[in-house]
Amino acid sequence: SFLWLVASSAWAKALTDVKASVAAPLPHCHPPAVTCDRDTTPMGALNVSVVFGFLNLILWLGSSWFVFKETNFHS
Repeated sequence: SFLWLVASSAWAKALTDVKASVAAPLPHCHPPAVTCDRDTTPMGALNVSVVFGFLNLILWLGSSWFVFKETNFHS
């Protein structure tokens, strides 16, 4: 469960960094002398992957709780 938390958080942070770098202005683009086209793909599927990562974390936490309840650690 802890590894899912770390991995999902790292992926969410990396996705935020990617979105910020894509939205940044191009360094050598000075209109009207140069025309700059920036075609970016939609990132909706990546947002969904972050949501599914955290939903998977919840599933792992629930499973860990039930394993804890069924063992001798819980009395």
